[in-house]
Amino acid sequence: MLLLQRLAVAVLFITISIIGTTAVIGGAEGNPHRIVVDTDVDTDDLLALLYILKLNTSQFQLEGVTISANSWTNAGHAVNQIYDLLYMMGRDDIAVGVGGEGGILPNGTILPNVGGYLPIIEQGLTTVGNCRYRQTIPQGLGGRPTTLFIIGAHTNVAIFLMNNPHLKKNVEHIYIMGGGVRSSNPTGCCPKNASSSCVPGQCGNHGNMFTDYNTNSYAEFNIFLDSFAAYQVIHSGVPITLVPIDASNTIPITEQFFDAFEKTQDTYEAQYCFKSLKISRDTWFDDEFYTSYFMWDSFMTGVAISIMSKPNNHNGENEFAEMEYMNITVITSNKPYGISDGSNPLFDGQKVPKFNLQKGGVHSGHMQTGLRDPLCFVKNGKGKCQDGYTKEISGPDSVKVLVATKAKPNRDVTSSLDREYFIRFLHVLKQPQQTGKFNFTTQFPYYKEVTYKPDFHNKLLGKPVVFDMDMSAGDFLALFYLLKVPVQVIDLKAIIVSPTGWANAATIDIIYDILHMMGRDDIPVGRGDVFATDQTDPIFSAVGGCKYVKAIPHGSGGYIDSDTLYGLARNLPHSPRRYTGENSVKFGAPRDTDHPELRQPLAMEEVYVLGGHISTSADDKGNVFSVPSNQYAEFNMFLDPLAAKTVFESDVNITLIPLSAQRRVSSFATVIGTLLKTRKTPEVLFSKHLLSTLDRLKQINNRYHHMDTFLGEILGAVVLADKSLTLKPKFEVKPIKVLASGDESSDGKIVVDEKHGKLVRILSNVDENAYYNLYANKLGDQYQSAKIA
Repeated sequence: MLLLQRLAVAVLFITISIIGTTAVIGGAEGNPHRIVVDTDVDTDDLLALLYILKLNTSQFQLEGVTISANSWTNAGHAVNQIYDLLYMMGRDDIAVGVGGEGGILPNGTILPNVGGYLPIIEQGLTTVGNCRYRQTIPQGLGGRPTTLFIIGAHTNVAIFLMNNPHLKKNVEHIYIMGGGVRSSNPTGCCPKNASSSCVPGQCGNHGNMFTDYNTNSYAEFNIFLDSFAAYQVIHSGVPITLVPIDASNTIPITEQFFDAFEKTQDTYEAQYCFKSLKISRDTWFDDEFYTSYFMWDSFMTGVAISIMSKPNNHNGENEFAEMEYMNITVITSNKPYGISDGSNPLFDGQKVPKFNLQKGGVHSGHMQTGLRDPLCFVKNGKGKCQDGYTKEISGPDSVKVLVATKAKPNRDVTSSLDREYFIRFLHVLKQPQQTGKFNFTTQFPYYKEVTYKPDFHNKLLGKPVVFDMDMSAGDFLALFYLLKVPVQVIDLKAIIVSPTGWANAATIDIIYDILHMMGRDDIPVGRGDVFATDQTDPIFSAVGGCKYVKAIPHGSGGYIDSDTLYGLARNLPHSPRRYTGENSVKFGAPRDTDHPELRQPLAMEEVYVLGGHISTSADDKGNVFSVPSNQYAEFNMFLDPLAAKTVFESDVNITLIPLSAQRRVSSFATVIGTLLKTRKTPEVLFSKHLLSTLDRLKQINNRYHHMDTFLGEILGAVVLADKSLTLKPKFEVKPIKVLASGDESSDGKIVVDEKHGKLVRILSNVDENAYYNLYANKLGDQYQSAKIA
């Protein structure tokens, strides 16, 4: 029902087909410049993309968009956002690439279809991997020249260039937003009249990593997030133009520009851009938005387009930025080189350095291991690590690059807009040519924001239940079941989302859509902490580690599938309630947004815990398949073992539905067959569609071997609601505890401890046939069925 119902999975290397096609000279008379944009889909990226889409297609043709899922966004949400934006602009012809399941061998061999979910140095054979940097947040010969715009981390482009050196000649030019060469950060400075107690933050740093400048004061985000990839791109031999923060720091979003933008709402794309910018301003963490939010990616796009508009423009003449050639490199590791301290996967433990790199060379030093790396951290000072620094150097390791040094002033000195690019940006967005076809309201003129809130005043409500879910496929199937149980048996009071498991926090929209479909817009949905216990950074709480959640694949069978509900999320009705950035001073925000009443809420007598595994033998193993050293834990316990330990040490009564019980009722053929025999309510049809998708994927692709894990998750809901004991459940009581020592090989494991364990009621068996029939019949019951399908 939303803008597009495309399956949110595509292959990254659309770049190959775009760059390796028809042999015509790109940019020559009569032929447009062909552009591929690699983006991390942040707010400023959307402004840049819409700027390009507004240009005359006879001069500038956007051929494709590849998504850098290694920085500010998650692949599943990003790809649908790009699809929607292109659909709004009437440009479904533009290819969109994301993901890829290939890997990199230990010797550095790059397999086909590597996804770009992880920094190159962390990329193994799967899409499971660490967040070392993210913690801070074309085939064929003789193809047409294509220009690449990189406005995110460089992973995708670097992998393409490293794996397809014969196609470099088809890349005419690369324009990059990022890095800091001679930059001096203008934010975090003490006022001139400040007292001696004022401690400057990033003031004067080369970099802009506001989350970790005490560890690294040199890097800019886009380069830092995969500095080895950035090195490969800049040293590729392809002509490079860099628009670093040296230049973008000189074009902040001013209050005058913001006001002028608010008055320039002539097109749907202008309205979308302004709303995106406004919510960023309204939710900014301090009162310095107008001095710390810059025209990053859209400014680079404007500079690049202006340069490309002029033939034979070797000196980069343009309307918007002053340019200068500089000799630079990208720092990927720290001196002294040639050491082995466990931080550098390119060399540590390798008989031959990965990618045949030079021993003792520039890549062989200490690599920053993450937030607050003790070898880099300087308390109340400037961090020592330089990973990601675009450093000006001389000598054989330098590359001559055209660099933007500062934004040009407005030629009209009487204007309130002090930069020339401000004028051009607003002019382009308001033009009627290449304008958006519609917004949501005009696309669906009969859509009404109706909420369904049932009246239960005359009913005796059953046991109050709060459902805590991590938004795996099985959790959504269990939610459908709980919503079908009569309210006289189960009174679902609220849902709490744990974004530390199988899905990103923004996937909460699927919950809202299911509740809307089932006529239960009255149920509040709260969001829990985005980091597992003890993983939040103690200095800057908005960032943190991924010690446990790194076990979830980014690709197939992991985040990209969960965030899109395996491509089925957009088959659900559209709820008026959405995940939102709206906020309120009543809840600690620095200011009210336009609609503080829409703020996303944050996140008992008895607790039913689905998960955990109590091993009875050496062969009775858990299901954390992505951490080979941990053989006996179950995912729900492993993803936040400290939290699980806290729950099991509390005074509440606990009923555990362990993995062994779930495995007894994990037959796709049986559950699908039973659903086929029941009444075809909308919830039956959707659940069957989802289950059939999981079953099919498991049969045809080994990356989906764990799909029955999600099927077993339905059991907890069915047991909870089985008041008549139709399941003939059998329980046993054991003293157990959860291991959470910080050792990944044992964290999340449940052991029986006669002395120190908590007595827990554990489900050991159910009647399997009764379970399948109870589940299917409840979904097929017309009572409490969907209000909208």
